[in-house]
Amino acid sequence: MVTLSKAYLLVVFVFACSGIAGTPLSSDINSELNELLSAELTDFQNETGLSQGGMAVFVSTPDEDYFGSAGIGSDVSEGFHFRGASTTKTFTAAAVMFLYSQGLLEIDDSVADVIPGRDIPYLPESSEYDIPFKNQITIRQLLGHRAGVFDVSNDCIPETAEEPYAGQNYIEYIRDVEGDNEHTFTFDELVGVVADNDLSYWAPGAGFHYSNTGYAMLGKIIERVSGMSYREYIRTTFTEPLNLMDTSFPETGSDTCIPEPFIDGYTLFDGEMYETTQDNMSPHVAEGNVITTFSDLSRWIKLLLSGEAGLDTEVVQEMMNVQPTGEHHVWYGLGITYTSGLGFGHNGAHIGYMTILRYDPADSVTVVMMASFLAPEYFQRQGDMLIELALKAKEACGYDVCRDEQPDQN
Repeated sequence: MVTLSKAYLLVVFVFACSGIAGTPLSSDINSELNELLSAELTDFQNETGLSQGGMAVFVSTPDEDYFGSAGIGSDVSEGFHFRGASTTKTFTAAAVMFLYSQGLLEIDDSVADVIPGRDIPYLPESSEYDIPFKNQITIRQLLGHRAGVFDVSNDCIPETAEEPYAGQNYIEYIRDVEGDNEHTFTFDELVGVVADNDLSYWAPGAGFHYSNTGYAMLGKIIERVSGMSYREYIRTTFTEPLNLMDTSFPETGSDTCIPEPFIDGYTLFDGEMYETTQDNMSPHVAEGNVITTFSDLSRWIKLLLSGEAGLDTEVVQEMMNVQPTGEHHVWYGLGITYTSGLGFGHNGAHIGYMTILRYDPADSVTVVMMASFLAPEYFQRQGDMLIELALKAKEACGYDVCRDEQPDQN
């Protein structure tokens, strides 16, 4: 189960034809997007009791960019910052695949194998990494959430554990029970909770189970292979070369603010609204800590999936080789998910924010759909709403969408 609290919540989710029609003036489209979001926001507010927060959408087409918003403020634009949550995984997966393309790691190696050309394994041989099935888990399985790694950030530790945090979410326990709200969590610490309690969902390859802790392991692998911190490697490999200067990855417990200009985030919990813009993102490095803007995130996913972010086309295609997960309409590849009519990308949710990020290679259209609120009790309803709004926004910009097609695996 996913643990919810006023102070902390990270929930990450995956959901499961192009043709340009006559396109009206951009100002007309922007107005239509505003009206579309406003109507849906009003309905959602009436249904849930939501009283703060809003929505915005950025659509980038080969010809023009469009932006619409509701409930956020008249001055908001595609240059405003927000927390992109698990869209971070597209950066982490791209980093792993970039190292793979350079021959510095092999994605089908076990995490216990020795790094190519080195005398150290991908993960330390210390007790913190003595997790179940360590010798069998491959890097590819971690990328695709098929390693069975227990997710410390989303799931409670079993009540049978012989630990003071048994029956609780470990991260909440440290922040709320022990009162260390600015505690800097590390990869070693989070994976160590899995090792200490001998936790696993199942043997590697036995099924799909989303795991943020699996991506924390990938963050550690990136650091050991590259010799840099995760943040430094992403900065020097992607954000600086690609001019994504409004994208950052906070990693310490005290780094809780969002750069200006930013959109405030709100969380609806037990019928009450809480302003949750500031937060400690150190538990989510490599899996959910990105701060970005609509324009940066749109530029990133288009460059990545069109083969212009430094990765070979063959490597990008491997990332986009999505497979069914056993969940309804959910397809997942290597750090990439797929939605019919929108294309490939990722979703993200954190207290105060929910994001849909998609790029469609068929028409080169990118959609970034963001809500500056999170309603955990209506989580699936909110996610479905944002997906449908992203589809309608793309249609409003003059593009037909097919909602029932499967991904092209060729």
